[in-house]
Amino acid sequence: MSSVSDTQFFTVGEPLVDTKAPAVPVNLMWDERRFQAKLVNPTNRRKRSVIIVGTGLAGGAAAATLGEAGYHVKNFCYQDSPRRAHSIAAQGGINAAKNYRNDGDSVHRLFYDTVKGGDYRSRESNVYRLSQVSVEIIDQCVAQGVPFAREYGGLLDNRSFGGVQVSRTFYARGQTGQQLLLGAYQALERQIGAGSVEMYTRHEMLDLIIVEGRARGIVVRDMVSGEIETHMADVVVLGTGGYGNVFFLSTNAMGCNVTATWRAHRKGAYFGNPCYTQIHPTCIPVSGEYQSKLTLMSESLRNDGRIWVPKEAGDNRDARQIPEDERDYYLERRYPAFGNLVPRDVASRAAKQVCDEGRGVGPGGRGVYLDFAEAITRLGRKAVEAKYGNLFEMYAQITGEDPYVTPMRIYPAVHYTMGGLWVDYDLESTIPGLFVIGEANFSDHGANRLGASALMQGLSDGYFVLPSTIANYLADAPFEAADASHPAAVEVTDAVRERVQRLLAINGTRTVDSFHKELGQIMWEYCGMERTAEGLTKAIGLIRALREEFWTNVRVTGTNEELNQTLERAGRVADFFELGELMCIDALHREESCGGHFRAEHQTPDGEALRDDENFAYVAAWEFGGDGGSPVLHKEDLIYEAIEMKQRSYK
Repeated sequence: MSSVSDTQFFTVGEPLVDTKAPAVPVNLMWDERRFQAKLVNPTNRRKRSVIIVGTGLAGGAAAATLGEAGYHVKNFCYQDSPRRAHSIAAQGGINAAKNYRNDGDSVHRLFYDTVKGGDYRSRESNVYRLSQVSVEIIDQCVAQGVPFAREYGGLLDNRSFGGVQVSRTFYARGQTGQQLLLGAYQALERQIGAGSVEMYTRHEMLDLIIVEGRARGIVVRDMVSGEIETHMADVVVLGTGGYGNVFFLSTNAMGCNVTATWRAHRKGAYFGNPCYTQIHPTCIPVSGEYQSKLTLMSESLRNDGRIWVPKEAGDNRDARQIPEDERDYYLERRYPAFGNLVPRDVASRAAKQVCDEGRGVGPGGRGVYLDFAEAITRLGRKAVEAKYGNLFEMYAQITGEDPYVTPMRIYPAVHYTMGGLWVDYDLESTIPGLFVIGEANFSDHGANRLGASALMQGLSDGYFVLPSTIANYLADAPFEAADASHPAAVEVTDAVRERVQRLLAINGTRTVDSFHKELGQIMWEYCGMERTAEGLTKAIGLIRALREEFWTNVRVTGTNEELNQTLERAGRVADFFELGELMCIDALHREESCGGHFRAEHQTPDGEALRDDENFAYVAAWEFGGDGGSPVLHKEDLIYEAIEMKQRSYK
């Protein structure tokens, strides 16, 4: 169902079906698919080449694993070292259905929690496989030497995260992503040393090369010299992360961008559910106009920290001066079964609601308290330091406040994107030979990701899933011979050079960052935590006008033949304009509320998300409609057989 107001922005195409998932019960699919899949023998692997873009948990793990298997791998990243991929910033932990706490966990429960947490907008087959593989990830990482936290007796420790009632999250203090990435990085460096992986740092992918209908290469820019290079292979893998920086302010590293996946989208890869973005409830609030990014405070803090605001609006007293009976622990009050550990979308909307009521704290009233006084009294300061010490230090350095003495102030911020390039059960996009892994694809989290599941998906895709499914594709090689002189490669490379020169030639009066910041303000205001048809329609018009001004008035200084960060940012922001418009169109067409997509017109009487399963139980996979054309919507129906679809409740 689509309203008259939004159909002007898109057309509807043929339905989409995932043909790779075997027609067996969901708990048997992965074993059946691995058995059905064709193999490549060790001798032939040495004749096959793979391009992997990205060195985070998904890309780095995939490069290390495929290199170890014997394939010739070219691995690209725009950072100066593979270990500086944004996965290193993840804090709280990684989920796995090990049931070490004997508290009722299982593969099926992790599967159920993930589908429910995603508000029944994810694909059953992929989520069940993720839950199955989770138990193998922990063994792999322990074997690599990842220093997970351990209990007194030496066994691996677990803690809880939002949206669940068991403890299944493995962690390394507040720096789990860093330790997991260093494990993958060590495995990757071993393959680089062995010669099976060629590493290209400071190289940014600017376009995808398709030969005879297959993804066969990429065009990259050497970010130091400016040289435009062409690289060819038998298959291309994108592990390039999410697109949260379309909002300008987010918890992502400033270099995170959508260019690799967006250029693939323009070449024919469908984009799945772009409006599904995650607002993380525990971030340090915005402190001024000068900021260029925000800082995450791990969801793990909600294990022991209690979230509250004053009961009365306008109460500006010091938090320590407000007595217990004048505090509203609103999550514990509204959701007694889950308390402070409700899913991220629920916690974020609840924080916005109390701030909108005038009960927010800190500058501008855009904050709530995360209080550890009770935990320090119950556990002792040393125990709290052992769990969260580095997070407390980070908070103190940024805010100048001591969270051991006064409560933290937190507020929701853009953190993760559930949308991404559409992939089938094999993680292959709608372009044959283009595989997409980790946050760059749409496949596992529906409309809301549960905490500690991003690391799980990245390592699942990179270490275990892709190495099995990509072999099925490469078993059909060799493909048509193609090198940098192939007409298709030359055409794309020339187009990249022309686009770079076009950006440099505009010579306008506005900076790239001023355009990015204005775009981010539009996205946050109209396509952020709460959306309306009126606001989204307005946003589409504003984005189109701003994009037109960008291409006539942006000022990109310097030249291509040098280190030029302004040029880099200009190319990324140009793609953010197109993505931002598609996000608003997707949000406008989806006339329901689900997970992180909250349409104000569609909510329950008590302010919860109200789904429309009759009309919107599908994946929205968008096809690029050409420059100046309208995107084409393809619907993949979501069919639930192992889980009953019902209205979420965490009360």
